[in-house]
Amino acid sequence: MKKITIINGPNLNLTGKREQDRYGDVGFEDFLNNELVPYAADNNYNIEYFQSNYEGAIIDKIHECAGKTEYIIINPGALTHYSYAIHDAIKAVNVNTIEVHISNIFNREKWREKSVISPAAKAVISGFGLQSYKLALLYITGL
Repeated sequence: MKKITIINGPNLNLTGKREQDRYGDVGFEDFLNNELVPYAADNNYNIEYFQSNYEGAIIDKIHECAGKTEYIIINPGALTHYSYAIHDAIKAVNVNTIEVHISNIFNREKWREKSVISPAAKAVISGFGLQSYKLALLYITGL
């Protein structure tokens, strides 16, 4: 089986609990296990999931993906807007990367409109709730 690594950044471990009007009431791990993992398996992909509130740990995980995963799906959370280090890590490992966001970053606070990660990503999906991750999987699997 081919491998997809999903990386979530700061505060995404609280999905389903925080700001439910913006992020929904379903926890990410429930969505992962009930929606993403079965869909990926049906399409001959294995998903590895990693979440951290620490930029360095996210960078280390990206480095680990080099030569070991076909795709990275990353939601860097608030690091989206200022982590040039994550941008550089994605560029360094040369793994196709899709940046996803649960909310539409373009209709939020002005400072959230810019992603420093996007120039390193193959594509960006934003604003479809947790389905943003599923849309990334649909792209990867070619459906």
